[in-house]
Amino acid sequence: MPDRFQDWTRIALSGEPFPREDARAMLADESIDILRLVTAAGDVRMAYFGRKVKVHQINNIKNGLCPEDCGYCAQSKISDAALKKYRMKDEESIVQEAREAKQRGVYRYCMVASGRSPTDRETAELARIIRRINDEVGIKTCLSAGMVDLDKARRLKEAGLDRLNHNLNTSRSHTDKIVSTHTYQDRVDTLAAAKQAGLESCSGMVTGMGESDDDIVEVAYELRSLEVPSIPVNFLIPIDGTPLEGVSVLTPNQCLRILCLARLLNPRQEIRVSGGREVHLRSLQPLALYAANSVFVDGYLTTPGQPHRAAWQMIRDMGFELETHFPEGADEAAMSGAVASRVAH
Repeated sequence: MPDRFQDWTRIALSGEPFPREDARAMLADESIDILRLVTAAGDVRMAYFGRKVKVHQINNIKNGLCPEDCGYCAQSKISDAALKKYRMKDEESIVQEAREAKQRGVYRYCMVASGRSPTDRETAELARIIRRINDEVGIKTCLSAGMVDLDKARRLKEAGLDRLNHNLNTSRSHTDKIVSTHTYQDRVDTLAAAKQAGLESCSGMVTGMGESDDDIVEVAYELRSLEVPSIPVNFLIPIDGTPLEGVSVLTPNQCLRILCLARLLNPRQEIRVSGGREVHLRSLQPLALYAANSVFVDGYLTTPGQPHRAAWQMIRDMGFELETHFPEGADEAAMSGAVASRVAH
């Protein structure tokens, strides 16, 4: 009898079309041995990324005050979550926090500004900040600032931005169940603008929002077809005061299945285990590194996360290696820095 796990690894490594029935089985077949599935995904991860793990950090540079009604988000206009709202942080603070991220060995500094789309003035300000980070800090950058058209994408590219983040979040058919102020196509159009401007894209999913297995499979295939180089996989943290508060449908086993699906369908892409990993993966969290080659540390937009020292320890305990801006063997004290992370609550 053919070994389907070995077959899945072979298909992923060969670049052949991945059968949808197998993708669905990965999530739905309760007889699947999770360790064999993790091994299959891990073989693909090792082939393209070895044992390296990239560490990313988010800076929430603008919090709340958003006109969108995304049901999962504490920053949306319909959220009653206890949240400290503020407009764009000042330029010096954002650049300084980039320095501090680099001191902690962070590979990529991810700036997130809430809102539907940056204004022309905000785009100019963001471009100036990105130039300063490139010139004065020397760390890779990613920006998430809502929907961006071609002109704004080009301005950000010219400033030296490495990646533009804009998550698909969920499938086309499930989008209108979680948001009404924009469409799925709006999100796809932003990714198209980034690609046309020569920007790399970062786009992923949020799971645990009441979607079906078919929805998860659909968005994983969409990300494959878009050839997005970086895919963050988020697990919903149901925040009090949002429409999805109290929703808790994910298990550690299911989270691992989703990560393995993302890896096997997108073998050459950076898969990042992201928001909610600490909550939903629980004791199985270290196994996520066999599918994912990237993690966020020190918190997310409105929720705390795993401190960077604990993440380093987990990575090393599993026999993986940090991929940082520091040379091999750099002093850990120098990498850690002395500055506590800033997570907005």
